[in-house]
Amino acid sequence: MTKSLFPGFDGLMSLSRREGVDVRPTLLRVLTDLYVQTRVHSEDEQRQFVELATRLIDQVDDATRAAVKARLAIYPSTPVPVLQKLGLVAAQEGRRVPLARAIPAPASVPSPARTPTDAELRMASNMAMQPKDAAEIHDMFFRADASQRALILQNLAQTPLKAAPRIPTVRAKRAIQILEMAAIAGDIENFTFELGDSLILPSRVAAQIVDDSGGEALAIAARALDMPSANFQRILLFFKPEIGNSVDAVYRLSRLYDRLSDRSALVMLAAWRGSTLAVTRAKYQSSLHDSERQRARAGAGQTRPAVQPGSAPGVRTGTDGSSDR
Repeated sequence: MTKSLFPGFDGLMSLSRREGVDVRPTLLRVLTDLYVQTRVHSEDEQRQFVELATRLIDQVDDATRAAVKARLAIYPSTPVPVLQKLGLVAAQEGRRVPLARAIPAPASVPSPARTPTDAELRMASNMAMQPKDAAEIHDMFFRADASQRALILQNLAQTPLKAAPRIPTVRAKRAIQILEMAAIAGDIENFTFELGDSLILPSRVAAQIVDDSGGEALAIAARALDMPSANFQRILLFFKPEIGNSVDAVYRLSRLYDRLSDRSALVMLAAWRGSTLAVTRAKYQSSLHDSERQRARAGAGQTRPAVQPGSAPGVRTGTDGSSDR
């Protein structure tokens, strides 16, 4: 089951202990989510799930343990050793597994008096930096390799360029939930749409972020939404299998994400938005210039008539009313 559920499990565990990137909460959530997707498991699958899950349960934070406990408490095929490890009473013959106690909701934070509208955010984003500068940053980032991208993001934190405004908290939280569900389902279309809609990006740029093979662009987008590190790791494991199956890639992006500042992400977001305006201007500027030249040529080729319409010379008459002709 280790191979079928998560090929790089053992490597990530050893790397986590050695390098200090704690991926254990993410791994436990991912293993649990994958396990409960199927109602029937072989004996070998159950044995390996028990071995892995019971090892991780003692090593994760209370919030992760509570979330996993709630999932497995209502799953009919949860192995008894895991139920015991979570403090749930094992089901006797003919009895249901009792539900886990409700997880207390976090204290609500009072929302600001007024949340900026999408139109206001779009206006602010267009004013963040000059389109030419935005296009240069955009192109430079996507042409760079992993080490160069890390350096670019580090430098953006110190740049005087104006960052994009933060995404409103309520909108960001909703986006994080939708993105994670789409990632688990492997729904690329909805994932791309939600990413572009929540970050106010055109579909072209959103698709470029999703298709980016390095994963750094996705890390920037997640940081711009203030996504928790565990959620970002789950998206990597589910949505990017070419990254999730590589121990080194998961570790590298997890470390990059934890070190990535909000300002760097928001400056890059402003560049992504501004680059669209630059592309639009370049697209229409040449056609407008050609139209002006054509109008100028047409104007120069026209000959001015000797007598303009409506301006025929008047006919003089004498005092007796007769014409001079």
